[in-house]
Amino acid sequence: MPTLEAPEERLKKFKYRGKDVSARRQERIAANLQLRKAKKDEQALKRRNISQSSNDLVSQVSAKEASYTLEDIIKGVNSSDPVLCFLATQAARKLLSQERNPPLKSIIEAGLIPKLVEFLKMEPLPNLQFEAAWALTNIASGTSEQTRAVVMAGAIEPLIELLSSPHLSVCEQAVWALGNIAGDGPEFRDNIISNNAIPRLINLISTNIPITFLRNITWTLSNLCRNKNPYPCEQAVMQMLPTLSQLLQHHDNEILSDTCWALSYLTEGHNERIHRVVAMGVLPRLVELMTSSELIILTPSLRTVGNIVTGTEQQTQMAIDAGMLKVLGQLLRHPKSSIQKEAAWAMSNVAAGPKHHIQQLIMYNLLPPLVALLKNAEFRVQKEAVWTVANFATGASQSQLTMLFHSGVLGPLLNLLTAPDMKIVAIILDIISFLFQEADRLHEKEKMYLLMEEVGGIEKIESLQLHQNCHVSRSALNIIEKHFGEEEDGDIFPNPGLRV
Repeated sequence: MPTLEAPEERLKKFKYRGKDVSARRQERIAANLQLRKAKKDEQALKRRNISQSSNDLVSQVSAKEASYTLEDIIKGVNSSDPVLCFLATQAARKLLSQERNPPLKSIIEAGLIPKLVEFLKMEPLPNLQFEAAWALTNIASGTSEQTRAVVMAGAIEPLIELLSSPHLSVCEQAVWALGNIAGDGPEFRDNIISNNAIPRLINLISTNIPITFLRNITWTLSNLCRNKNPYPCEQAVMQMLPTLSQLLQHHDNEILSDTCWALSYLTEGHNERIHRVVAMGVLPRLVELMTSSELIILTPSLRTVGNIVTGTEQQTQMAIDAGMLKVLGQLLRHPKSSIQKEAAWAMSNVAAGPKHHIQQLIMYNLLPPLVALLKNAEFRVQKEAVWTVANFATGASQSQLTMLFHSGVLGPLLNLLTAPDMKIVAIILDIISFLFQEADRLHEKEKMYLLMEEVGGIEKIESLQLHQNCHVSRSALNIIEKHFGEEEDGDIFPNPGLRV
C-alpha cells in the first residue's frame, strides 16, 4: 500500500498557503482562465447588415435587378458598363443580406470577391462603393474561412481608405466591414491596426455624428481591443484609450456596452495592461455602471472591474476606493446567476489580497451574501464562492477567521462535498484541513470540533475516505487520522469525546 502524504506536507501544496499576495493572485488568474473565458455573451462579434435601409443611395430598383440570378450577377459585375456593375453588385448585396441562409459560399465560389474589392476603389462611383462594401461586410460576417477570403482579396486597405470618404453611408459601411474582419482574430485585427486604421476611426467621431454611426465605430474599436495571443500592441491600446474613456461617459446603452467590453479585453492579463486602463481614471465610472439595470452594461462593467482586482494590491485598492465593494453586495444577490458568478469571482480576487482587503470585505458585510450563494446558488456560482472562502481563509488574521466561522460558512461548504466536481471537493477538504491546522496552532481545536459536529461535518468527511478519486480519498483520510482519531498501538480509534 502506498505511503499516505502527511497532512502538513499536503497543506504546503494548497494553492495559496505560504505564498505572498502577488503569487496568490497571479495563480488565481491562471486557474480562472479555465473557469471563465472573456466571451462577449450579450453581443455578436460579427454582424450582418440585413436591414433594407432607407439610407440606400439608390431608392428605386428596376424590376430587372430584382430578378437577377447568380449568373446575371456574375455577368453584370464583369461588365464594362458601370450601371450594370452597380445593379449586379446591389443584387449580390441583397442576396447576402437576406436573413435566412444567405448564399455566402456561392458568392465566394463564383469569384466575386476580387471584383467587389475593385469596386471599393472606384471613388467617382460612391453608390457602387457602398454596395460593394455592404456585400463584403456580410461575407466577412461568416466563418473564419469566409472572412479570410475577403482579406486575401486585399479588402483591408481600400476599406480603410473609405474611412475618408465624403459620403457618410460609404464611410459607415466601411467601418462595419472592418469591425467584422477585426472580430475574426488577432491576425486580421493587427493587419487593420498596422494599416493605421485607428486614427482614422477616431477622427470620424464628432458631436454631430449620427448615433448609429457612433455605435458602429465603438463596436469596431471594441473588436480592435479583443483577442489575445498576442494582445493588441501597446501603441494601438494607447491610441484607443482616450477615446474609450470619453465614450464611457456616453448615455447610449449600446455605446456604453461596447466600450465596457473593450475595456474588459484591455484589462485581461498582465498588471501593465491593467495600469494603462486604470491610469485613465475610468474606475469611478465603471463602478457607477455596475449599478445599471441594463444587463448589456452591467455584465462588461463588472467584468472589467473584476479584471482590475486581479492586478496589484494598489490596483485592487483603487477599485475598492472607487466603491466597488459597496456595489458588490447587491450583485451577489442579483437574480441572474451569471452576475452572481462574476461578482463572486471579483470578490474571490479581493479575498486573495492582504489582510486589510479581507477586512474591508467584512466591513461591507459581504460574508452573508457569500454564505447565501454557497447554500442556494447554481453550482457554477457556488464554485466561485468556494474559491472566495479558500482565499479568505488562507489570508485571514485570527480575528478574521473567527468572523468567517461565525458567518455560518462551514455548513454549506461541507454540503458541497457531495458535488460532482472533484477539484472543488479537494479544495473544500484543503480548506477544512487548513482550518484545523490554524485552530490547533491557536489552541482552539475543541471549538472547531464542536462546529464540525453541529453541521455533521465528520460524517461527511468520513464518507469520502472510500471515494474513487485518490486525491479526495487521501485528503479525507488525512483529516480523519490527524484530527478525529488518536493513535494507540498503531491503530486509529475514534475520539469518544466527539461522538454523541
